[in-house]
Amino acid sequence: MSKLAGKVAVVTGASKGIGAAIAVALAAEGASVVVNYASSKAGADSVVATITAANGKAIAVGGDVSKEADAQGIVNAAIETYGRLDILVNNSGIYEFSQIEDVTEEHFHKQFNTNVLGVLLTTKAAVRHLGEGASIVNVSSVVTTITPPASAVYSGTKGAVDAITGVLARELGPRKIRVNSINPGVVITEGTHSAGIIGSDLDAWALTQTPLGRLGQPDDIASIAVFLASDDARWMTGEHVAASGGMR
Repeated sequence: MSKLAGKVAVVTGASKGIGAAIAVALAAEGASVVVNYASSKAGADSVVATITAANGKAIAVGGDVSKEADAQGIVNAAIETYGRLDILVNNSGIYEFSQIEDVTEEHFHKQFNTNVLGVLLTTKAAVRHLGEGASIVNVSSVVTTITPPASAVYSGTKGAVDAITGVLARELGPRKIRVNSINPGVVITEGTHSAGIIGSDLDAWALTQTPLGRLGQPDDIASIAVFLASDDARWMTGEHVAASGGMR
């Protein structure tokens, strides 16, 4: 029996990278998946095609999670298409690194709006549809513990995600809704390539700090998301699961 048979999941920011891998992995375990994208419809359609080619169920839904109407629309699409919602993966996120002298209001709001406000708005839209046994998985980052230089704003957003995870675990626990976060280390994705992280000094430093001696792959994170979404993690809530190859 598939771990998530009969379940419905929303994965935000799922057109590429970690979000795409999570969407595919959830579908492989039987979930019907809403593949959200902010700008890359082609990427989301490709993820849906991968899922449906393996006899899974998925639809692509556009929407900017930092806008309340869009966040509501993403959740509405799940209800209208599949009739229920059991799993929310708050994966949408952006990162820009800057020394403190170069931080601007735009730099701050761009990241906090997506990484923090987006989590709140999408969860707000989803929570009235989530019942007993539902799971919310927030994608945070190991930066909350390693606090690398030039990441004050980005690390601040993920510190907020960790705090929100704890708060909502307590707030929603009486309704038997679980809330956990995954805190990845450096993962090889389109985003880390385009940001110049792969092949950089940060990349080299991360390898020296990772006992398992390699950077992460999206599938390394996706399998943990499946676990947290499933009944295998039924006694876990408010946890921050580091998925970093041992980086601390």
